[in-house]
Amino acid sequence: MTAIELDGLTKEYGPVTALDGVDLEVEEGEIFGFLGPNGAGKSTTIDILLDFSRPTDGSARVFGLDAQGDSLAVRKRTGVLPEGYHVYDRLTGRQHLEFVVDSKGVNEDPGQLAARVGIEDAIDRKAGGYSKGMKQRLTLAMALVGDPDLLILDEPSTGLDPSGAREIREIIREESDRGTTVFFSSHVLSQVEAVCDRVGILRAGKLIAVDTVSGLREAAGTKTQLRVTAAELPESAVDAVRALDDVTSATVEGTELVVSVGDGSKTRVLDALESAGVTVTDFSTEESSLEDIFISYTEGDR
Repeated sequence: MTAIELDGLTKEYGPVTALDGVDLEVEEGEIFGFLGPNGAGKSTTIDILLDFSRPTDGSARVFGLDAQGDSLAVRKRTGVLPEGYHVYDRLTGRQHLEFVVDSKGVNEDPGQLAARVGIEDAIDRKAGGYSKGMKQRLTLAMALVGDPDLLILDEPSTGLDPSGAREIREIIREESDRGTTVFFSSHVLSQVEAVCDRVGILRAGKLIAVDTVSGLREAAGTKTQLRVTAAELPESAVDAVRALDDVTSATVEGTELVVSVGDGSKTRVLDALESAGVTVTDFSTEESSLEDIFISYTEGDR
């Protein structure tokens, strides 16, 4: 079943077009990364899904329900971690969670919710004394109330150290394993790359690419870095590598030759070195990061 379906979604604010005919399908149980520069339309899309904003044209559906006409039913099935949410300093973590439990009319233990996000020891402390990362975890726990079918996470790693960010990724995977669909907007591209099944990239209100990270990498034509270790690297051998099609650079760093090359040409680089009499003792590859791919799509001519 399709969890999110956008059909020609358009939103205009006077002369400004925030979304321009966006078509998108997110499958149930999928972890979908939603990326784009500031002002690309990510938050506008989320606002329409939650009926905080109405589209100028087109439609948005969540689990087959119209996001505007059936907004209450959509919200009952959705947990949200909004960007920049401010907790109430004078309320404890438990009181925050109890409020959401009561609002949703469910029977859940705030202590168990706090334990799922790693703040069980601080649940009875006032949230005003929480660190930024702890506040983020509390907000995530609030989003998990009622075991929602859809989690919308807007910058969920804000304020977290690497350990905390890893724990958030683990929580996201656990929710996905339960069958929860995760719609995940973030500027921390390494987080998206580590956890998402597919990624969509917005630019100036248009959805310009949707694929797996590996699929985007292939379509973008971004280069792989090949590092070759050898006892000797004569200039003639390096020149032979530089002459290969799809090699954009080859530089010697000590006993290593660092080559920027298309995925399909890595074997040809090794063959060229061996044909030039070089004995390769080791090699490794580093794929283009999601950041490289993102820049290719958002700053290039794609």
